[in-house]
Amino acid sequence: MAKKATAKPTKTAPASAASELRAKTPDQLRDTMVSLKKEAFNLRFQQATGQLENTARMRAVRRDVARIKTVLTQKAAEAAN
Repeated sequence: MAKKATAKPTKTAPASAASELRAKTPDQLRDTMVSLKKEAFNLRFQQATGQLENTARMRAVRRDVARIKTVLTQKAAEAAN
């Protein structure tokens, strides 16, 4: 019997998140980044004290911060042109 080809499910959340971020102003993006960095700080403390329940949230927050930085850089490049 031949193996059935199965495609991996695509993750649509980051792409939609990036498009939502592009719709925001740079000031709104900076505010969001500040709140995410505070959340990351709190998550690190929770991990150190053994209170962190959702370890995947740390990774998601880091990626969200990186996504915001990327959009800010793209907006700055557009403004420079």
